[in-house]
Amino acid sequence: MFSHVMVGAADMDEAKRFYDAVFGAMGGQPGIVDGNGRLVYMHNDGLFLVTTPINGEGACHANGGTIGFGMADPAQADAWHAAGVAAGGTTCEDPPGVRESAYGALYLAYLRDPTGNKLCALHRM
Repeated sequence: MFSHVMVGAADMDEAKRFYDAVFGAMGGQPGIVDGNGRLVYMHNDGLFLVTTPINGEGACHANGGTIGFGMADPAQADAWHAAGVAAGGTTCEDPPGVRESAYGALYLAYLRDPTGNKLCALHRM
């Protein structure tokens, strides 16, 4: 359904440190910088981009928005979360763990990137 996801960043160097760490914890490669100065991450047929806003205004996060990443298992979600916190992200929501939902048991770990974008590691139990 989706071709890609792009988020804004206030500081591209800080964003690269953060996203290289969280995608590295998932087995992904460091981001590359394209000709427009955007960070590009490709992993498991997904495309994730980070950019400074093209309109010149400040980057901000979506209130109520969350971007989810599929994890192989709870250990990978924990490694993703730890890498993100170590690279300047902040934990949010409840601590990483199992949550019951209408879709069954899910292992979830939430972070905000350095700009405030909300991210979630998800493993279906």
